[in-house]
Amino acid sequence: MEDEVDRRLNAALDEAVDEYFEDTYNNIANNQTKKQSQRAYVERNREEGHTRLWNDYFSENPTFTPNLFRRRFRMNKTVFMRIVDRLSENFPFFQQRRDATGRLGLSPLQKCTAAIRMLAYGCAADALDEYLRLGESKTLSCLSNFTEAVIYLFGDEYLRRPTPEDLQRLLDIGEIRGFPGMVGSIDCMHWEWKNCPTAWKGQYTRGSGKPTIVLEAVASQDLWIWHAFFGPPGTLNDINVLDRSPVFDDILQGRAPSVQYVVNGHQYDLAYYLTDGIYPKWSTFIQSISNPQGPEAELFAKVQESTRKDVERAFGVLQARFAIEKNPAILWDKTQIGMVMRTCIILHNMIVENERNGYTKYDTSEFEEGASSRSSQVDMSFSPTTSNLRTMLDIRRCVRDPHIHAQLKYDLIQNIWNKFGNDEDV
Repeated sequence: MEDEVDRRLNAALDEAVDEYFEDTYNNIANNQTKKQSQRAYVERNREEGHTRLWNDYFSENPTFTPNLFRRRFRMNKTVFMRIVDRLSENFPFFQQRRDATGRLGLSPLQKCTAAIRMLAYGCAADALDEYLRLGESKTLSCLSNFTEAVIYLFGDEYLRRPTPEDLQRLLDIGEIRGFPGMVGSIDCMHWEWKNCPTAWKGQYTRGSGKPTIVLEAVASQDLWIWHAFFGPPGTLNDINVLDRSPVFDDILQGRAPSVQYVVNGHQYDLAYYLTDGIYPKWSTFIQSISNPQGPEAELFAKVQESTRKDVERAFGVLQARFAIEKNPAILWDKTQIGMVMRTCIILHNMIVENERNGYTKYDTSEFEEGASSRSSQVDMSFSPTTSNLRTMLDIRRCVRDPHIHAQLKYDLIQNIWNKFGNDEDV
């Protein structure tokens, strides 16, 4: 009797174990099937995306005119094709290859267009899927590789310090505008960081606002950005950013070309920037007059404030041209955000170079032809030297000298009054 009971118990136990393992196996199989259905391959017909893009913009008779190309790519076709050709030659990622089945992959035009559209429109990565036939992860990869490649290939040329020839042209334009010795305007811009890590929000948020990252830039009248320092947290004001900025490193270390200019009969040896009122009273900064007294001071304030808007215009054009910088940054990595900013500035300068005739309204040919003598001179034979500590301290003392600042500002007031005092259109 006991043997019969044991047999039935063992049979029931075996049946329960079999049911348990069968249910476990079915659950595992169902989960795998669910995951496979979630990760199902999407056939996007990438060849169709390339053909459509080619027919729309790059064929002999494109669907859309060059004006529409300029509007949607933010640059002329010659500039865009220059970028595509250089990237295809130097980076394997942008070279079209065949996969294991012999099928062609994405073309360089598709990859570069995806990156440009994200920069220009600030759209999500999957917003380009229907037209260019790229998935979200591939589009983000295109953006990352595009920024890295543009900085590597074009950064030295389009984020360079001014050469002696560039500096002479800037000084000539400044002299025509009434500011001999002026090489541009300096100011800061804040870029909101939407996905700032919670642990960092305290140092990137000012007051009750949103986290931001600061860009310090120097721009000239043609909107070329000559200096860009990006990365300080948004709690810093312009003075704090200036303390960290390398804007005067070339001057202090003897790498900047020698400059001499004459204003109101006095000679000066350091070029200067136009700024707003927050910047310190250094010999390299010229601010407006907050409460001008008399016609000379009023005219100077009017001309200085209108001329200083060059950097504000550059910020506005940069944000309008690349909406990714106007919208809150949705990237998590600060390094990647910095690469996006540098890439946008490089592309901006490339566009300015290509379309400079539309931006520059001051003709400096009178100086080149000898019709008029310039009061600003750059040493074209200058060669960089290494400064010792004593020399650097002396230059630093001159850069921050408030007495030179006061004398220069007085001379500029007189110069602008003599130049524009009888001009009613100023």
